[in-house]
Amino acid sequence: MKLLKPTWVNHNGKPIFSVDIHPDGTKFATGGQGQDSGKVVIWNMSPVLQEDDEKDENIPKMLCQMDNHLACVNCVRWSNSGMYLASGGDDKLIMVWKRATYIGPSTVFGSSGKLANVEQWRCVSILRNHSGDVMDVAWSPHDAWLASCSVDNTVVIWNAVKFPEILATLRGHSGLVKGLTWDPVGKYIASQADDRSLKVWRTLDWQLETSITKPFDECGGTTHVLRLSWSPDGHYLVSAHAMNNSGPTAQIIEREGWKTNMDFVGHRKAVTVVKFNPKIFKKKQKNGSSAKPSCPYCCCAVGSKDRSLSVWLTCLKRPLVVIHELFDKSIMDISWTLNGLGILVCSMDGSVAFLDFSQDELGDPLSEEEKSRIHQSTYGKSLAIMTEAQLSTAVIENPEMLKYQRRQQQQQLDQKSAATREMGSATSVAGVVNGESLEDIRKNLLKKQVETRTADGRRRITPLCIAQLDTGDFSTAFFNSIPLSGSLAGTMLSSHSSPQLLPLDSSTPNSFGASKPCTEPVVAASARPAGDSVNKDSMNATSTPAALSPSVLTTPSKIEPMKAFDSRFTERSKATPGAPALTSMTPTAVERNLVSDKQDSLAQCADFRSSLPSQDAMLCSGPLAIIQGRTSNSGRQAARLFSVPHVVQQETTLAYLENQVAAALTLQSSHEYRHWLLVYARYLVNEGFEYRLREICKDLLGPVHYSTGSQWESTVVGLRKRELLKELLPVIGQNLRFQRLFTECQEQLDILRDK
Repeated sequence: MKLLKPTWVNHNGKPIFSVDIHPDGTKFATGGQGQDSGKVVIWNMSPVLQEDDEKDENIPKMLCQMDNHLACVNCVRWSNSGMYLASGGDDKLIMVWKRATYIGPSTVFGSSGKLANVEQWRCVSILRNHSGDVMDVAWSPHDAWLASCSVDNTVVIWNAVKFPEILATLRGHSGLVKGLTWDPVGKYIASQADDRSLKVWRTLDWQLETSITKPFDECGGTTHVLRLSWSPDGHYLVSAHAMNNSGPTAQIIEREGWKTNMDFVGHRKAVTVVKFNPKIFKKKQKNGSSAKPSCPYCCCAVGSKDRSLSVWLTCLKRPLVVIHELFDKSIMDISWTLNGLGILVCSMDGSVAFLDFSQDELGDPLSEEEKSRIHQSTYGKSLAIMTEAQLSTAVIENPEMLKYQRRQQQQQLDQKSAATREMGSATSVAGVVNGESLEDIRKNLLKKQVETRTADGRRRITPLCIAQLDTGDFSTAFFNSIPLSGSLAGTMLSSHSSPQLLPLDSSTPNSFGASKPCTEPVVAASARPAGDSVNKDSMNATSTPAALSPSVLTTPSKIEPMKAFDSRFTERSKATPGAPALTSMTPTAVERNLVSDKQDSLAQCADFRSSLPSQDAMLCSGPLAIIQGRTSNSGRQAARLFSVPHVVQQETTLAYLENQVAAALTLQSSHEYRHWLLVYARYLVNEGFEYRLREICKDLLGPVHYSTGSQWESTVVGLRKRELLKELLPVIGQNLRFQRLFTECQEQLDILRDK
């Protein structure tokens, strides 16, 4: 380890309260007291790292000085992208800086032309909300949010995409809030205050997750800052200024249960700042030794009022290094280089120190891919590992969108409480099968459930057959769940015609007939343009015919229907290999097959109940419902009888819903068209099919500027298309992934309304 104290980094004898190294490692910023104002200075890093550069007079040491703050600057923080620098001060302001495009020297104000700014940084946003000194600022993973805390006892969350918009104000501390840190996977933000508490807040709803007080009960007096830090793997949160047996410590808080059983001890006075190394390390392999798998560990630096610095590895019981009396006054801030081997420390005495470690001392840093894998295996998808495209789902940019999100969360809470009440009443009438209660059968099945994740990060449970208590359709006998055979699943996934499944309706004697080919065509919704047979949805495996025209369908060569242990479903049959293909069909026959699908396998396999306005809100009136003659139980038989691969169920559901929309359009049934269009759109939103959803919105919106050559019709089956689009907006607003589409449609409708 090398230790350096560059004397040229100073604020003319005034205190330096904060230091932060730029993500690219080429520069660092300091914040503190100026002559008559707050001062932010950006310094060149190379003279710190290289002795030759320090001696070279042609290499500038100071890059820019900003004196815009009216009072002392308490904190400076670079955004993760390095594009912005945020500073907070005693003038109650947060200033966000960005490098100006103009490159050229300019003199520092008040320097009589002696000092020159090599880089130009200008203030692009001034954030005003706090009623007291701003003590700390922190950028969230991927710079989605900026958090600030103040002596006004609050934490403010700013929308970093739309400054100066405020997303939330976190109230709960009864003392001066002096430190902030984000969970590296974006789920929590933690704050520490003079009220002897550390609070963890959820980023999902900005509500309090937990308040930790025990390690701080003995704390007497106060410190200027309370800079806490979260470990890069997300497992540990370490506080400043805790006590254990009357001795100063840095308290280690475990994410699992927020337990407080460990701490970093040894400092003689209160801990002011804790900073984790951004890298996760593994033990360095010695030359010639076999590579043994070692547990990854983290590295943490602790600064104190006792003017000493300690560096800890979580795999060791003692500190790696302790440097006593590094400064003349209290340590105020710590910043690691992005490669994890260098550390800058600043002090109230107005000086900084740089420590340079080797990989032999700290270990081998894990790559970002390995780090992401640790995050994914522990927490699943998160802000910290999102791509820019996925980031739009994390930041709510539209206030209307926020309103729909809150409404959806409330509905989910209501549904959960209702489901709890229903389960309470259901257990009292639970039947018994083979000596086991149905409730026990359910619990055993749930243990075996398979969980997957969709492209937008949402959890999906593969459906399992669980016996139902409402015996309207089936007895309480337990149905075995047999997945689709490989031949059928393969045929369905590879076919460019609509997915075909044998009907399960026992009322028709030929439903399991071996020689009867399946001749049910599937017609797409009117919103899809004719001739669009190429699928652009990433999760889609098949495409459907796009117009009301005769279809040429071939029967799959082999279909194994599912077998269910019920008296009505014990037959086992196979379609005859090489059954003749359907070569022609009259439009009237197509129309009849389209709307009269009592034997339609799609209806049996489509599962769109989650997309209905309410659990049983099926339309039972209107020409389409009368012809089809179905009740609200459509789609339940499939869920009860068998589990299918999710992509197959998606396809059959999409095909069925498109079929219903087209059928209602054919029959000119306006209220059924509206109903099925909303159900279809809700399903697209739930499953994340952006391309199809955008097509529907485009068709309903039409051209914003009217032209004589426009072919667009403003109505469909007597309904105004733009009114339908207005009804769709709250549905689209339920999925953050589509907020750009939501905002576009809303703005276009506003333009049309104002015309």
